[in-house]
Amino acid sequence: MTVRTGAGGGEDPPDDTVRLPAVPYEDPRQDAGEAPPPGCDVLVAHTARDRPWAAWAGAWTARHGLDTGLRGLPVGPPPEPGALRALAGEAGRVLLVLGAEQLGADTAPVWAAALDRAEAERPGAFAVLAVGPVPPLAEHAWPLLDLAEEPPESAGRLLGALLGLPAEPPPPAPGETPGPRHPAEPGTAWGGVPARNPRFTGRAGSLDAMRHALTRADARGTGLVLWGLSGIGKTQLATEYAHRYGNEYDVVWWTGGESRSACRRGLAELADALGTRTAGAEYGTRLRTALDRLRRGGTARPWLLVVDGADEPERIRDLLPEGPGHVLVTSRDRDWASHLPHLFDVPTFSREESVAFVARRAPRLSAEDADALAEAVGDFPLVLDQVAGWLAGSRASVSEYLARLESAAATGDVSLSADFPVTFHSAWTLLINRLRDTGTGALDLLRLCTRFAPGRIPVHVLRDMPGDRVPPELESLLGDRRAWHTAAEELLRYSVVLTAADRTGEADGTGEADTFYLHRMVHQIARAGVPADTAERLDTTVRAALAAADPEAPSATAHWPHYAELVPHLIHAGAHEDTDEDVQRLVLNCLRYTYLSGDDEVGRELGRETFAAWERLLGAEHPRFWDLTHHYANVLRARGEYTATEQMDRAAVDHLRRAGVADERYPRALGGLAADLRGLGRYDEAYALSTDVARTYRALFGERASQTLTADNNIAATLCLLGDYEGARALDERTLAARRAVHGPAHPWTLFSGLSHALDLRLLGRYEEARGLLTESVAAHARHLGPEHLQTLRAEQNLALCRSRLGETEEAGAALASVASRAARYYGERHPLTLLCRDSLACHLREHGDLDEAGALVEGVAAAYTRAFGPGHPFTAGSRGNVALVAYRRGDTGTALTLAEAARADLEAAVGPAHPWALAAALDTAACQAACGEPEAAERLRARAEAGAARTLGPGHPLTLAAHEGRLWDFEAYTT
Repeated sequence: MTVRTGAGGGEDPPDDTVRLPAVPYEDPRQDAGEAPPPGCDVLVAHTARDRPWAAWAGAWTARHGLDTGLRGLPVGPPPEPGALRALAGEAGRVLLVLGAEQLGADTAPVWAAALDRAEAERPGAFAVLAVGPVPPLAEHAWPLLDLAEEPPESAGRLLGALLGLPAEPPPPAPGETPGPRHPAEPGTAWGGVPARNPRFTGRAGSLDAMRHALTRADARGTGLVLWGLSGIGKTQLATEYAHRYGNEYDVVWWTGGESRSACRRGLAELADALGTRTAGAEYGTRLRTALDRLRRGGTARPWLLVVDGADEPERIRDLLPEGPGHVLVTSRDRDWASHLPHLFDVPTFSREESVAFVARRAPRLSAEDADALAEAVGDFPLVLDQVAGWLAGSRASVSEYLARLESAAATGDVSLSADFPVTFHSAWTLLINRLRDTGTGALDLLRLCTRFAPGRIPVHVLRDMPGDRVPPELESLLGDRRAWHTAAEELLRYSVVLTAADRTGEADGTGEADTFYLHRMVHQIARAGVPADTAERLDTTVRAALAAADPEAPSATAHWPHYAELVPHLIHAGAHEDTDEDVQRLVLNCLRYTYLSGDDEVGRELGRETFAAWERLLGAEHPRFWDLTHHYANVLRARGEYTATEQMDRAAVDHLRRAGVADERYPRALGGLAADLRGLGRYDEAYALSTDVARTYRALFGERASQTLTADNNIAATLCLLGDYEGARALDERTLAARRAVHGPAHPWTLFSGLSHALDLRLLGRYEEARGLLTESVAAHARHLGPEHLQTLRAEQNLALCRSRLGETEEAGAALASVASRAARYYGERHPLTLLCRDSLACHLREHGDLDEAGALVEGVAAAYTRAFGPGHPFTAGSRGNVALVAYRRGDTGTALTLAEAARADLEAAVGPAHPWALAAALDTAACQAACGEPEAAERLRARAEAGAARTLGPGHPLTLAAHEGRLWDFEAYTT
């Protein structure tokens, strides 16, 4: 099948930053930059908006064996007869695809007359494919097919009749990608894509360059980033690409990239649209399924994934799949150049594009007026859109408007980023006045939107908030659906907001959408223009709406997408400074969600701001302040900030003890302090506190209460760190059974207990049992919590270590490298999980890979542990012992012995000489002594290590056997 557009002759654009060409709107060269070569059997001529129809028709004729070309047409009046004759000279037959714009009551007769003249000169050369309503036309000689109302299944037969071809083309050859779908034929999935902008203008060369870059993809797919200033038109360009080329993909999916949680939420929703039978499944299952489907493909045509507003590449990149499809990202961050192969710099409009855009946005203006307007705003698309929208609804002349701009600029008091055009504030002032004058509530709705964070705004929380929480001055807007719709339509009319995908992944282009999109530039200046007293009232309303939308179940993974939608707006709305109980409960639940979902960066910011505010507003005596301390400390502890959390939790314990608090808050604070002490390596203290907490919870709530089971889990964790692996195993096994009965098998706490139990078995040397359980654990964690959740990565790391002990060296190495890389990407270079995974990888590389890489990794881990915990922490000492083993393998035995002896001494001081860590350090020190010519000392130390391992772990434990044989044994830190 051949559809020629002339794309094959030029050089490929470079893979570095590409300045997108500013080709005048609908330049006839638009498809791939040049006209198709002469001599086509059929030339399909079309405007940009009707390209999907042209692509379908061209592919259909090409499947009949006809050499087919596509050719762009300018928008506006029809070409002169000479231009139509020239088209006919390029092909045996010209198929003109005419849409609603060409077939209007005024324009259709003009096109018909032009075709009549051209047909008279070239009889039989032209046929018309109408894809919009056709008005009554005078008799004409050229054939016309109206497909606007025809179903897809009959369209091909009718097109064949029009062109004198068989009703059905030959089927595609085996392995051949089918041509574009009929525009009305649904693909496998389409969701989240903003409504097509009927006023989209220009960017023809940009779209061609994008299409050319993306269609160069190999089997792994490819990606492209649209980079540029706020308001330059990145989102509009991506939207037009999705619509213009959408029928050449089987899956087109749009997700927000403003945060990691937004991107994950959008991808999880894709799983439902793909028909994967995951509707209602856990969040992690849906996310993993969607990514797997994209990576594997499985559809006849490629997929397109658009990630809009991804300004933090490091937080998003790992979520972008490879596979038989295309990834399109919009961003203001140039660092994407190191992640995706194509970075395109989006320019302002060319002057021709600006004039053409104004002609569509404000038809009453002349070309000279449009040119003056474009000059005044620097051809900046967003500003031009709003300025032209203002003029479209006004009787003012352009000269009057420009005079008003100058006057507004002279009195403007809003400071903007240097990126923003200097005329934007002036134009905005005039637009605000217009919105105020409409009397529709549009200005109130806009101001409400500015109390959220910029970007995607869940306006459904305003529309759905309980009536008793709506202030009297907003009842007419928020209590009346018709008034809401009218106000929203006014904002859409002036391009102040756009409709974004709602919770079902659809955008309806009307004021009824669940989600608006408010550009950050509009957000900044509109927010700054709200009077302080009005801003406070609106903030209160938005906070009440957010609180009313709280699912009040942060531990239920099914509600995580809802919390991900709410969390970004809390700080902007001032929720952290609100004293309302419902709002404070929302903040605590959102903080709990960030901890459980692993989104600890967001949780850290929310916790920090709220902690400072509540300490000031509520004071240390208020019970809710200590609730906040508990949740905030959980987030910080997950990041390894144990010194800070110990101070917080010790203050909570002291306060609650002095206050004589006898309810669950006191043992909860004690449990937090015990967790801090575990992180700091003070295991005996942690064990004593943990047992006290468990006794207290049993007395308060009973044996099977959730709090009691959590306390038992923490005792087992401490036993494991103390080296009592069998004691930990027995308690973890009981806790796992109880949690399955109380919470169910898929609850995060049940999954945690299952992972802990498998870890115990691995540390006991029961590798086959542990591998089976860990294989199930990895799958369950990925299914229920997501593939990038901290617990999922812990399960993967433990499984890899099992496989290594069982001799599956290559598979284990690949898994350890993967999990170490992903831990660093997801959680940062200094996160405890990252350090743990890198230490494991270094030990594997030392024995089976690259000594230099192993040394660099383990030295980095040791330095990070020293900075975080100090030189005496068991993790610091143990990692220095692993540095010694790298030196040993390199043959630097003197250095190895010095490091090993110091590590052994520190470990014995920290955890005692009978701890498995200290015994392993003694065994490694003995090996270094033997290598340095001290055989007697080495044998004494080896024998002592063997005897100690036999007493602590049993005669058949792998460490005992390794001591008997004089083999090395890695220090292994682990989190519990």
